[in-house]
Amino acid sequence: MKTRHLACIYVTKLQRTHQTAAPLLGHLGMQSVEDPDLHEVHLGDWDGGLYRIKAAQGDPAFDRMRETGEWGEIPGAETTAQFHGRIKRGLARVAAAHADERVAVFVHGGVIAAAMSIATGCGPFTFGGAANGSISQLVITGDQMAVRGFNDISHLEGLGSGFKVSARLCPRLSDLICIPMPYRHLLK
Repeated sequence: MKTRHLACIYVTKLQRTHQTAAPLLGHLGMQSVEDPDLHEVHLGDWDGGLYRIKAAQGDPAFDRMRETGEWGEIPGAETTAQFHGRIKRGLARVAAAHADERVAVFVHGGVIAAAMSIATGCGPFTFGGAANGSISQLVITGDQMAVRGFNDISHLEGLGSGFKVSARLCPRLSDLICIPMPYRHLLK
């Protein structure tokens, strides 16, 4: 990423995205922009680490969420429709601000899964489990979204190439989506 021209680097309100973006920002001499919509799914009563505990315990609400693809099965959580709507709105805003430009957006794994689900029409958890530090790429033109890459870790020494699609549910921290790229021909 440090050899590519980026028009802007976005982060979320969550500290880990700021920390992950910091080395690239420093290398490029850029400042980040915080997007209000691209933060991780709101887990309601299970925010703050309880989600992973409930998952490990096999909580019935966790099992229902997994079976139905509905985040709203978690008490007080954002629904999948609300989460996807927020992510789509954030991505559209970033894309509109940077038509035909490349940007980096540092986000968490649930956001990656939602963005890929929105772009492909696949289920909400189909792209769960993106590796930490992986790069996923979308091309966004107007209302159209196309996946250019998912879970690429080839830039991380000794970890292989990534490109897996998994049904794993545990969100991963600080992944990266690059959007939009000037490849309009991919959408034709």
